[in-house]
Amino acid sequence: MPPAPDSRTDDEVLAATDVALLLRYGLTQEAFRTALFGDGAIAAAVTLDRLGVLPRSLVFVAAIVRSGGLAYAAALPEPLPSAEPAGLLREWLTGAARTATTPQAEDRAARWLEAVAEIIALRRTARRGSA
Repeated sequence: MPPAPDSRTDDEVLAATDVALLLRYGLTQEAFRTALFGDGAIAAAVTLDRLGVLPRSLVFVAAIVRSGGLAYAAALPEPLPSAEPAGLLREWLTGAARTATTPQAEDRAARWLEAVAEIIALRRTARRGSA
């Protein structure tokens, strides 16, 4: 008898992705960049979308990263309006700030946050279209 197929949805599989790990390595190492901007961005979008994060909130954090850096954004008391997603994002940004210390890496982090925001917006548009 063949093995039973995985009954988890793509969203569930992606939500299990270690986004913090991908950020730490993907911002500074070329070998991880595709995974960060691919599965990592989608996983972050799925996770944050489930927590009700609005795309514009992430775009705002991206602007803060560009102007003040990752460590500054991670130290914000509330990088997002709600406590649970703010804590998660702070955890991701804090880990990334430890390794992504160049202006290029911080710019990548801002671009990644914008990509996550765009994916959330696309998911929401798709849900409205199928409702």
